[in-house]
Amino acid sequence: MKDLFKGCLTVPNLISVIRIILIPFFAYYFMQGEFVVAVIILALSGLSDCVDGKIARRFNQISALGKLLDPLADKLTQITLAVILFLTFNKAEDAMLKAFSWVFLVFIGKEFVMVLGSIIMLSIGLRPGAAEIYGKVATLAFYVVMIFIIGFGPEVGAFRNLFTIPNPLMMILVVISAILTMVAFFSYIPDVIRQAKEKKANSKK
Repeated sequence: MKDLFKGCLTVPNLISVIRIILIPFFAYYFMQGEFVVAVIILALSGLSDCVDGKIARRFNQISALGKLLDPLADKLTQITLAVILFLTFNKAEDAMLKAFSWVFLVFIGKEFVMVLGSIIMLSIGLRPGAAEIYGKVATLAFYVVMIFIIGFGPEVGAFRNLFTIPNPLMMILVVISAILTMVAFFSYIPDVIRQAKEKKANSKK
């Protein structure tokens, strides 16, 4: 536990904490129908997610706590977004959107399994893997698609008076993001298997 907080006072960790703090504000303004404010908050969160890792590597501010805070901020943001959009589209008057709302449960289910899996791994002495290229691409795609939806999506778009994404296009974008999310999820499995084999081998020595 002491090693976890060693060298934790860094700019990237501060950014991750701010991203976590922004989540309830995003949810509040979205549920109040203040979609412009909500999309601005989400865009700031996504932008900060892109720069904190670069700052950590550029200025050698990588820390054990940062390796937990950054993915935690991602997971909490993605779960919040998926829940809100599921609830929103599930109440839509458009039957197509209402039926499509269930796709957002893919994101919720994936993050739930990831969190549960991380807890189990830590409890048996394994280390949850850091995000690889698949995870980073999936996270970037998720942010871009969700910002696009909250900016220009049907029924929720902050700027839908200027342009509204056609339902089929929005569905295609969400499905692509969901596929990338599942690819990222399965990309973690080989590392889990490797660690489990190493632990089993070490226990026999």
